[in-house]
Amino acid sequence: MTTVMRPMRMEDIPTVLEMDRLSFPTPWSARTYEFEIRNRDTSHLVVLEQRENAVSRLSPRALLRRWSGNNTSGPLIGYGGCWLIAGEAHISTIAVHPDYRGRGLGELLLVGMLQRALHLKGEYSVLEVRVSNVTAQALYRKHEYEVVGRRKGYYRDNSEDALLMEVRPLDAAYAERLNHRLHALRQRVQYIDQFTAK
Repeated sequence: MTTVMRPMRMEDIPTVLEMDRLSFPTPWSARTYEFEIRNRDTSHLVVLEQRENAVSRLSPRALLRRWSGNNTSGPLIGYGGCWLIAGEAHISTIAVHPDYRGRGLGELLLVGMLQRALHLKGEYSVLEVRVSNVTAQALYRKHEYEVVGRRKGYYRDNSEDALLMEVRPLDAAYAERLNHRLHALRQRVQYIDQFTAK
């Protein structure tokens, strides 16, 4: 199986909503996803789709040609979002279906969005994470995010605080380190980014 990262489409929303409900106590609405998908200038939503390797020796570009078109050939197993405004790449959401967690897919989503931010000339990246979510914090620290603030009562479901984390600068040196991490991640996950066919 190959994991493909591609832009989220309107027809993905019902599946994404189900993953959202399984992942977060206050999920986004269908209307929010529709707005984000339409707002491509600043919002970048992606999904991870699992696809069969029809011919394992095909190159990534050849596999994508084989899988061309809007018809999916496998289940959606994760999604993520990033807003890019005035040089800031704000990671808005990351989730992986519970059946596929622990396989490096959340990291794959984060790396994919950071690569996209670099490609679009993002200067730095920020995100919020629950104080209690130490697993996510460890992932973000692995990718050089540091705590720069705390938002009191940020989460509506239980008034939990959020840590504000930031990585900067998103420069050529960071891109090189990110590529090394992606290379290591590919030892665990067979992955193609539809934007780069790599």
